[in-house]
Amino acid sequence: MEHVLFAAWLAASAIAFAKLEIQIEGEAGWARNLPTWRVDNRWTRALLGGRELTGYHLWCHVFVLVMAHAALLNGNDWTWRHEARVVAFIILFWILEDFLWFVFNPRFGIAAFTAERVWWHRGAWWLVMPREYWIGIPAGIGAYAYSIGCC
Repeated sequence: MEHVLFAAWLAASAIAFAKLEIQIEGEAGWARNLPTWRVDNRWTRALLGGRELTGYHLWCHVFVLVMAHAALLNGNDWTWRHEARVVAFIILFWILEDFLWFVFNPRFGIAAFTAERVWWHRGAWWLVMPREYWIGIPAGIGAYAYSIGCC
């Protein structure tokens, strides 16, 4: 039941955040039309798949990082396994949230989830999905497996 609850909480959180981001960004992904600061250099392009770092995305990630760690405030002692569960949640949350942004966005939809249409992922698109998905999915599953004692 613990794994089902983790997956359900992950899905509910990712759906809610994806829907919120659609309201904020509309059809313009990667904060294209938002009044936010941007840093674009070789480091941001290398780390973010050719994208710039935006203040909007930085603070979204910090917010999720802080909120995901709130679970450790409920009387749970901090352990590497607890931290791995939080890290697994964060990694899998961002991948699922990003994908759901396309699924739920009326200007995109699943059919438009392509390198040609999604310009902000184009620089790091591998086969059928962005590089972050290929790296993040196994990393998130691995962190979760460690958190439950599988490795």
